[in-house]
Amino acid sequence: MRIHHLNCGTDCPLGGALFDGRSVGPLGRIVCQCLLIETDAHGLVLVDTGYGLRDVAHPHARPDPRITLPWRMMLNIRLHERDTAIRQVEALGYKASDVRHIVTTHLDFDHAGGLEDFPHALVHVMAREYDDATGPHRGVVSRNRWRARQLNGVENWRRYGARGEQWFGFDAVRDLDGLPPEILMVPLPGHTWGHAGVAIRKDDGRWLLHAGDAYFYRGEMRQARRRCTPGLRAYQRLMEVDATSRLANQERLRALSIERRDEVTVTCTHDPVELERLQVGNPL
Repeated sequence: MRIHHLNCGTDCPLGGALFDGRSVGPLGRIVCQCLLIETDAHGLVLVDTGYGLRDVAHPHARPDPRITLPWRMMLNIRLHERDTAIRQVEALGYKASDVRHIVTTHLDFDHAGGLEDFPHALVHVMAREYDDATGPHRGVVSRNRWRARQLNGVENWRRYGARGEQWFGFDAVRDLDGLPPEILMVPLPGHTWGHAGVAIRKDDGRWLLHAGDAYFYRGEMRQARRRCTPGLRAYQRLMEVDATSRLANQERLRALSIERRDEVTVTCTHDPVELERLQVGNPL
């Protein structure tokens, strides 16, 4: 399998290094890392989609906007067609129909906006995430994070409960419909109740775990003491459904990233340094 690390959306929140830990100007840079996996027998597989074509063209169309204006302003979202997963897939010489599977970490607006760009794909999701995303929304965060207009046009859902063999001590969902056993979902609740990481066993035997939004900043992994910027620490707290679960799973991931470093590479969605290093083949 060949894995491409794509940036399918950029946020530039006011605060600079208070968010990304490195910007010298007033604006930070937060990415949306998605994976494109080339398999031999199962076509192309996407892990998340980031923002989609319709998000770029009509982000605030009423009466039910795809991205709410308060969240777009808070994150200072930069929407460009060239950044969408479909345009990046096409730039690699493929068609939308070549993407046969999309495995989602969760269905927040910045992760699921491109699902409709791949109408032929099976969309794999945790059942709890699907139920929460498509059900009644109570509270400011839930009403803003899950957007009906991004999800209503998606027909080919595959929903899973938290089951399967353990993976490095984590509960795992194996035997995803139509996918090889080298790709599995790892439940990591806390950011949302149905949030999951996606683990891929590469040809060299090592694992890559896309941990989604289980953490946001590189300093939260691969070192004994957690380090996170004030902006991302606050945003994680704003978006969490359960602090205890989120922090417990983050602690388990941190231990995995240290103790199993030779076997597992752990990365998240939003850290630009992690994305840049993986894109050029440097270890994390």
